[in-house]
This record gives sequence, structure tokens and C-alpha cells, in this order.
Amino acid sequence: MVTREAVENVLREVTDPEIGVNVVDLGLVYGIDIEDGRVRVEMTLTAPGCPLYDTIARTAEMAIETLPGVEKAEVRIVWDPPWTPERMTDEGRRLLGWL
Repeated sequence: MVTREAVENVLREVTDPEIGVNVVDLGLVYGIDIEDGRVRVEMTLTAPGCPLYDTIARTAEMAIETLPGVEKAEVRIVWDPPWTPERMTDEGRRLLGWL
């Protein structure tokens, strides 16, 4: 069975290429829904005009689909609420040298 923890762990391998920190520790993942082998993720990006919009979303989907039991992954990019640095984990702050 696919778990939220497993999805978060695999999403830690997906980095924002401009920042070099993974999407989980940046606080970009807003929600994870798992049902019958389908994983739906709502996430955002640090800026609405990000040129890597499709690349990051597709990379996240491909990473999730490597998990046993996942038949299909869908990543939906949302802009509400807007991302702020306060959403980052302590690890994300450490990786950026903010701690």
C-alpha cells in the first residue's frame, strides 16, 4: 500500500533546479491524496512565472510512479495560497544556509 510518507520521501528527490533544494523541504507540497493506486499531489512553485513549471510537475509525477502500488500520479500546480519562505522545513532552511 502506498503511504503519504513514501510519497514525501520520493518527492525529496525532486529539486527545484533554480534553488537546488527539494520540493518537500521548500514547502511546495500542499497536499497528497492517495486512492486505489492513484496519487494526486497539489503543489506550488516559488514564483508564478517559473519557466520550469511543466518540468518540475512531470519530474514529480515520474518519481511518484516509481513507487510500488502506484498506477498513476497526477501533480496539480496551484497558486493559492501563495508560497512564502515560512513554508520551508528546518532542513530546507539549513540547505539554503538560513539556519
